[in-house]
Amino acid sequence: AAYYVYFENSSSNPYLIRRIEELNKTANGNVEAKVVCLFRRRDISGNLNTLADSNARDFEEESKQPSVSEQQKHQLKHRELFLSRQFESLPATHIRGKCNVTLLNETDVLAGYLEKEDCFFYSLVFDPVQKTLLADQGEIRVGSKFQAEIPDKLAEIELDTRIQDKLETKVWDPDNQLKDPQIDQFLVVARAVGTFARALDCSSSIRQPSLHMSAAAASRDITLFHAMDTLQKNEYDLARSMSTLVPQGGPVLCRDEMEEWSASEAMLFEEALEKYGKDFNDIRQDFLPWKSLASVVQFYYMWKTTDRYIQQKRLKAAEADSKLKQVYIPTYTKPNPNQIMAPGSKPGMNGAPAGFQKGLSCESCHTAQSPQWYAWGPPNMQCRLCASCWIYWKKYGGLKTPTQLEGAARAGPRGHMTRQEAQGLSPFTRNEGRAKLLAKNRQTFILQTTKLTRIARRVCMDILQPRRAARRPYASINANAVKAECIIRLPKATKNPQKNRVIPGLRRRTLVLKQVLFLSAAITAPLKLKAPRGLPPPINRNQTSQPRGGPGLLGKRPFDNVSGGGGGGGGVPFPTNGRPFTSGLRTTSQSVIKRQKVNQGDAPNPVVFVATKDTRALRKHLTQSEMRRAARKPHLPVRIKLPPPPPPPRAPPMPLLPSSTSEPIILED
Repeated sequence: AAYYVYFENSSSNPYLIRRIEELNKTANGNVEAKVVCLFRRRDISGNLNTLADSNARDFEEESKQPSVSEQQKHQLKHRELFLSRQFESLPATHIRGKCNVTLLNETDVLAGYLEKEDCFFYSLVFDPVQKTLLADQGEIRVGSKFQAEIPDKLAEIELDTRIQDKLETKVWDPDNQLKDPQIDQFLVVARAVGTFARALDCSSSIRQPSLHMSAAAASRDITLFHAMDTLQKNEYDLARSMSTLVPQGGPVLCRDEMEEWSASEAMLFEEALEKYGKDFNDIRQDFLPWKSLASVVQFYYMWKTTDRYIQQKRLKAAEADSKLKQVYIPTYTKPNPNQIMAPGSKPGMNGAPAGFQKGLSCESCHTAQSPQWYAWGPPNMQCRLCASCWIYWKKYGGLKTPTQLEGAARAGPRGHMTRQEAQGLSPFTRNEGRAKLLAKNRQTFILQTTKLTRIARRVCMDILQPRRAARRPYASINANAVKAECIIRLPKATKNPQKNRVIPGLRRRTLVLKQVLFLSAAITAPLKLKAPRGLPPPINRNQTSQPRGGPGLLGKRPFDNVSGGGGGGGGVPFPTNGRPFTSGLRTTSQSVIKRQKVNQGDAPNPVVFVATKDTRALRKHLTQSEMRRAARKPHLPVRIKLPPPPPPPRAPPMPLLPSSTSEPIILED
């Protein structure tokens, strides 16, 4: 029986699950196991995981599985394996225990696998070379393509109108006029004729030099089949059948595949059978291409009746007895290098970092107490697992509860990435190479905090310490402790509401003044006139080089002058290298603001907002507080109270038109 065992190839990765085919002893005296590889869901690609999920849903619908919780569905994925045809050899000292793997049956209840320890199932076969998943269960072939159509039973009077010659060929009629002793005598005559024919044949005399070998060859089934076929063709007439066995040219010689094959061809067949087993297509293709498939199959079943086959069978049985049947593997007691702190040891032992933070909970069950902790995941995340969750991780290749860090704990394959993208993710690449990668359009994201998180910032400010956390963005925060403390303090916090802190007026005026001065310095900067094409620009040798900084650094000087910080031209000016100017150089009193260069990695997405006359008019009706509120919450609609439209102007009265003539109008009767 095959055994399924755990193999450990890494101290931090989960165990490998393998099926032992045989145990071999090497020349050094070590024991190696020839095993069949089984793969977990974490070992295959995302597309194949989607295919496995679809297969699992179909199985649940067909077998009408009882409903399970989301956590149980998550854990069932850890119990599913994928069988493969890949073999490998592993040292037996890496075995860490036994497990059970069964083929998933339609009568099985999936929830039952969670109740058993070290129990797995599989239903699909994974090909590591072709990257495919196929079903391992046999298919029931039903239909006219695979099964014969049985006609209806005919009545006693009804005649069968089918053409029998097209349906079948009659090779023997049991209701013939001959008796059984007569048929047996005819078969003896056929064997005698076959022996005489082999004596006349030169090639047969070389292959069967003795008389008893020729008689044994003549007594094979091929001779008896030919004799019975001769009786059927001659309508069971013995005289005519005798004449057919011995025609005028000589006796008929019937040979089977055992006689047709040479000794060298038989040796090739035995070698191919040892290599491929009973895969006759591969045997014919690689070793005996000049033979037909029917000839190879017929020779195999005749070869099994020979003494050669019986001898090889005995040799294989003796070889199997001499192989190792059981190996004693002692209990593995060495400490794991991922242990954070073993009982009674000092911090930093067993390869764990001495600066591991205290107070962190388990990433799987979120417990804060455990007799032993193990480092898990990337080192910079400083995640850890308790003792029970570590054993679950090693055996089942996942955490008990789904978490976002579970995908980061394993190094996913980067086969879908280009070489430049893989180098960009590496921490050893230079910044210049990464800046080119970051020049692409990046996806915009927004950090939307929950209401409880915003409340915790105010209620648990002494624990959270936001100012201190902002100065150390890479230091982890125990969110579970803050959440638990916030829930305790929340009922008391409603009675004592905190007031909003207001920036003092002096600080606000200083900020506004600094912004105004900065803008004025940028506006009053002189514009450089572009030189006409074809003429080189004039070189000003009296002008010093300006520091390559942003405009904010250059705008500090006028602000200092206004605020009374000691402005001026009283001191000796120094250039950027720290040395005073020589006497022959003159300094310019007006600073030149250079255009700041935008880094390719910080380049925003090419989105442009074009303001129209309507949007400008609406913006004038917003107060400053409303504009700030809209900027802080861009996802909310802005409500604008427009002033009532002015009444339409009244039409002026129509003026009296002057008369075209000053003479009086006379009406005649």
